[in-house]
Amino acid sequence: MKTEILRVSANSRPSAVAGAIAGVIRESGYVEMQAIGASAVNQAVKAIAIARGYLAPGGIDIVCLPAFTDVMIGQEERTAVKLVIESRPISGERD
Repeated sequence: MKTEILRVSANSRPSAVAGAIAGVIRESGYVEMQAIGASAVNQAVKAIAIARGYLAPGGIDIVCLPAFTDVMIGQEERTAVKLVIESRPISGERD
C-alpha cells in the first residue's frame, strides 16, 4: 500500500487540506503530512482540527502522531514536521 503524503505550506488553505485529509482517511484510514516552518505547521494543525469535524458525522475520529523527518529540497536537507494521522472509531465523549 502506497502511503499518501500531503505537503502543507504556509500558504495552504486549512479547509482544502482538511478535505484532502478526510478523503484519504475515508479511503485508507491513514495519511501522512509534512510541513516545514512554523506557519506551515500551524496550517496543518488547523486542517487536522477541521478534518475531525468533516469525519465525525460518518463515525470516524482521527488521531495525530507528530514526529520529525529529514527531507531534501533541491540540494538542501531540511527538517520537516511529520504528522501521521490515523482513523479510529468514535467512542465515548469527544473533547
